[in-house]
Amino acid sequence: MIIGLTGKNGSGKGEAANFLKERGFHYYSLSDALREEAGKRGQPLARETLVALGNELREKEGPGCLAERIYAKLDPEKHYIIDSIRHPAEVQVFRRRADFKFLRVNAPERLRFERMKQRGRENDPETWEDFQALEAKESKSETKTDQQLDQTLALADLQVDNNGPLKELHDKLRQLLVKIAQSSTRPGWDEYFMNIAKVVALRSNCMKRKVAAVIVKEKRIISTGYNGTPRGITNCNEGGCPRCASVETSGKDLGECICSHGEENAIVQAAYHGVSVKGATIYTTFSPCLMCTKMIINSGIQEVVYQATYPLSDTSFKLLQQAGVAIRQLSV
Repeated sequence: MIIGLTGKNGSGKGEAANFLKERGFHYYSLSDALREEAGKRGQPLARETLVALGNELREKEGPGCLAERIYAKLDPEKHYIIDSIRHPAEVQVFRRRADFKFLRVNAPERLRFERMKQRGRENDPETWEDFQALEAKESKSETKTDQQLDQTLALADLQVDNNGPLKELHDKLRQLLVKIAQSSTRPGWDEYFMNIAKVVALRSNCMKRKVAAVIVKEKRIISTGYNGTPRGITNCNEGGCPRCASVETSGKDLGECICSHGEENAIVQAAYHGVSVKGATIYTTFSPCLMCTKMIINSGIQEVVYQATYPLSDTSFKLLQQAGVAIRQLSV
């Protein structure tokens, strides 16, 4: 999971980040990329320097460049908190990950100003007028590659108001974590098994079309198969099947093809290992051809779930219907 943080100065992003770090999230800030670049150049790490450097890099390398530098470091097996997201393009970089959530921390202006005075960081505004000037400068810019905080705030998936004691913020963040966990996308059984079939298809050595099937019984996979040459025969992609190696139009000279089909191999593998497929469901990346249809019917499989339609499937559909085998198409 990746949680991106945004918010105006003094809103409490740092406290939110600390809370998440204590719960196992690894921390990155887009400012880290700026500090790293500033260090290479021998520049001071003052706020104004980093803002100017960020604007310069966005102009030269694109508005999402800081996010790209951090994104390249992320391990898909770990949870992260990403701080200091200040441009819409940076949000889009992290949205490549399906588990990315963008969190906005809010607080009233006066409260944020008081917090900034209390924390006493170098270059923080000391007067209300200075605070308002800083707000205006960092919220938006006519230059599209400069930070655009107002536009970025509008992209938040989730918001938390930090206008009370720290314990209240922590309670709200706990509730948000539960909400995120409950809303996490979990595939249904059909999507789960079809996606596995797609992965199995990657093992196919057929030069014409990569097809695979997964046979499932009581929500458990009992056999898999992908298309390719028979056991012990040179792989199709190594010249084992002359028909596939030719440039013949798809659908022609099928009788000359020596490759076994994905559904065929899944059924045969089950039989080879003594596993009954009677009453099972077969998930296949393509609707079955006539030969595989006959094998499906005779093996006792009760349902076919397919994704793409094989060009020569009309007779197959009719046979399956006559035999009482359920068939349905799934889009994943």
